[in-house]
Amino acid sequence: MPALLDRPPALPAVQVTGGGAVRPAAAPPRQGRPGRDVFIDLLRLFGIAVVMLEHWSIPVLSYDHGRIATGNAFAAPGAFVITWLSQVMPLVFFAGGAANAISHRAHRARGLAGPLWLAGRVRRLAWPVLPLAAVWIPLPHLLLALGLPAQPVETAARLAGQLLWFLAIYLVAVVLTPALLRLGERHGWRAPAALAVAAVAVDVVRFTCWEPAGYLNIGLVWLAVHQLGFLYASGRLAGARLMAAGGFGAAAALVAFGPYPGSMIGLPGAASSNMAPPTAALLAVAFGQIGLAMLLRPRLVRLASRPAVARAMAWAGPRMMTVYLWHMSALFVVAGVSVVGLGLATPAPGGPAWLAGWPLWLGALLLVLRPLLALFARFEEPPAMAFRTTGWARPVWAAALCGGGLLVLTAAGFVPGPLPMLGACALTGGLALLMPPSALRSRRTVPSTTVHAAAARR
Repeated sequence: MPALLDRPPALPAVQVTGGGAVRPAAAPPRQGRPGRDVFIDLLRLFGIAVVMLEHWSIPVLSYDHGRIATGNAFAAPGAFVITWLSQVMPLVFFAGGAANAISHRAHRARGLAGPLWLAGRVRRLAWPVLPLAAVWIPLPHLLLALGLPAQPVETAARLAGQLLWFLAIYLVAVVLTPALLRLGERHGWRAPAALAVAAVAVDVVRFTCWEPAGYLNIGLVWLAVHQLGFLYASGRLAGARLMAAGGFGAAAALVAFGPYPGSMIGLPGAASSNMAPPTAALLAVAFGQIGLAMLLRPRLVRLASRPAVARAMAWAGPRMMTVYLWHMSALFVVAGVSVVGLGLATPAPGGPAWLAGWPLWLGALLLVLRPLLALFARFEEPPAMAFRTTGWARPVWAAALCGGGLLVLTAAGFVPGPLPMLGACALTGGLALLMPPSALRSRRTVPSTTVHAAAARR
């Protein structure tokens, strides 16, 4: 299929961000895009910040005889309760659903083709992963050649790719957004309710007769939360108190009387996990978290209007994906020096030594993360390219390739072998499908549409 249609629609030249928001190409840049929701922006930044803080704080590490042992601070008795608030991926999916709905409706209101919106979204998600792969595919080979112990290197290489699960699942939600938006517009609350009922039915099968059925909830649970974001974007998300009380109450009942563990993250040695794959208990917590966030929304919006907070959000927004992708690399550097190199084991979590050393630990991690941000934040946005409108096949195939590559890297990480290269090649191939054969020639021949991710925040 040709990358460019032979007869493009007679549209004025526009800039299409990676999220689909549009503005005339000749218009001067604005300080902010219309329709932006600071509540959603704040939730997304809060979610990434909590993910980073949690990943940096919970490892319990020790090193002996060439092997690094990894534990989890939340395995301590009663600590699971913290995960009901610190497991913030439901808020990230909710905010992502709202952002996708807002940007897609803005795109559609301008009369632009839906495939352009999807193309921008796919590029926005996949592009920042390329430098991660470019660094981590050769890095384990280099470290092993320098004589570092194999087991710690392979552990870090494996974990460096595990965070990509979120992008893979979120990419599925993005591809389905046009169809699910229409479903939500027609059925309202019944759409996420049906997904939630299906998730409960899957859990019944999982815990009674066929455990692999639980993997269906990777789609059902996260799409249900994503659908709640659609309701928020359309102004139909009501009953925040009922959501908060009912969600957390249902989660408590499921944990107390059902087969669900108390922790909302996976713990070493646990018989089952609420996260991999997600369960109805995690979905109940998601309803509770979203209800609580909605109750706090007026205060959060006022907080975001303060100049200092607004400046912090403006700085963090263009670096959000970079922080998510590279914060574990900072952890590997600090742990490699302190635990593997110096033999310092993590003190007992929550004890006096742990509490006293925690600020120093976080300070060291921030110092390592800072140059990583300076180096890789430039890859946060894909470069602008001139397109003419194309059909759905090209961006859908691109999304399939990128999603497959992300799944391979999630499962295999960057452990030496053929799979990391295969995953990176799939990502590169997906992005290549979204490149016009000759952007220069297309600019000469017809008015074009520019897919531009520099302002993509939706």
